[in-house]
Amino acid sequence: MSNSDVSLKKPTLWPRATEMAAKAPPERNRYVDFLRAFSILAVVVGHWLVAAPYMQDGAVKGGHLLGILPWTQWLTWGFQVMPLFFLVGGFSNGVSWAAGLRKGGNWPDWFGARVQRLIGPVLPVLLIWSLLAAFGTALGMERGVVRLASELALVPVWFLAVYLIVTALVPWSHAAWRRFGMASFWILVAGAVAVDVAALVLHVPYVNFLNFLFVWLAIHQLGYAWSAGNFARPVKALLWGLGGLVALVALVWFGPYPIAMIGVPGAELSNSMPPTLAMLALGLAQCGFALAIEPRMRAGLDSLRLWTGVVLLNGMIMTVYLWHLTAFVLVLVAAWLMGGIGLDVVPGSSGWWLARPLWFALYVAALLPLIAIFSRFERVSSKKAEREPVPHWRLITGCLLICIGLAATAAISIASPLGVTGVRLWVVALPVIGAALVRFGPGYRLVGRVRGKR
Repeated sequence: MSNSDVSLKKPTLWPRATEMAAKAPPERNRYVDFLRAFSILAVVVGHWLVAAPYMQDGAVKGGHLLGILPWTQWLTWGFQVMPLFFLVGGFSNGVSWAAGLRKGGNWPDWFGARVQRLIGPVLPVLLIWSLLAAFGTALGMERGVVRLASELALVPVWFLAVYLIVTALVPWSHAAWRRFGMASFWILVAGAVAVDVAALVLHVPYVNFLNFLFVWLAIHQLGYAWSAGNFARPVKALLWGLGGLVALVALVWFGPYPIAMIGVPGAELSNSMPPTLAMLALGLAQCGFALAIEPRMRAGLDSLRLWTGVVLLNGMIMTVYLWHLTAFVLVLVAAWLMGGIGLDVVPGSSGWWLARPLWFALYVAALLPLIAIFSRFERVSSKKAEREPVPHWRLITGCLLICIGLAATAAISIASPLGVTGVRLWVVALPVIGAALVRFGPGYRLVGRVRGKR
């Protein structure tokens, strides 16, 4: 095969994205795609900024910018944008579920497809880090270092466990929206209030974990409200944003909630793990302000060039999210192998801030080949597969195994302080088994292979 043949078969990403962008139907709300891309990029930049490792006595220490410079905790009000992702999820899930119902679809088909799209890009990063942890242990690396690296790289997976559960509940949350409207949102807010009172005032153990559902489901309901036109008037959306901001300031100023919207080492309370009323208030503020500028943003997204950039990024968004901290770790390892170059600068100092653009450029350079290798797992097209519905028990069991495995990955790490392999094999196995239960249901077949045999 000649080089010209290869170039014809592999057009560059931008022309392909431009072609896809031009085919977008005019009724599509492009701002939904923009917010999805923006929220993930904000998380990436926030993670790269907050992690502040440095060398001390020949060893790498895992510094945390929010603990080193407390004033930077205010920055999390802008960088903790997971509420926007759940807002977008509510909009997209509501539209998709309603369209599926009109076509006679069912929950196993609809949810099974979503599980596949979400878990497909996750499995490679889990398996690669399991191998890295195993080889690192076998080569005699200190287990604490292996654990630190794997924990840091796999931080993003906690979100997917929560999002899968919220998505699984769409038939019921959407039905509640159709019947009760905004009351379905306020009921969830009341639930979040009750949970925080029980946890922080009555000191009921573990009840605060219920707010993973109450808080994120509440924001998800706002996505339904958005798609129904409840925030069509920018003034109304702005008032929601201001109301959320006032509530957030009051909760932080007068209540027990910390300023930071992510966990800070040594802090007694986290606003994110699990989420609190402060996180819900932040979500209301962000959603309100984002929807207040929607008309202007949608007008700007009529530009084919800008819209092409959004399409291009959305085509690899999960890969960027899942691998950006692996790129971070790779750069740190390279710096450590070169004698700790650049890691002797005190985090938070003027020299440290001036070096951030260079470090960010290195993170991007390390991330690009990871995107090139692993973004293919994100491009699972329904045109390539046909499947009969997976039985309910397989879908529910598979989803639970996936969520438990991802939650355990974030909570206790895949790296094990004991054992020969240095890996908690059961933690890695749970998402893999769960994905197999969901993906390979009865009647699963590849269309191309079946047609090729006819």
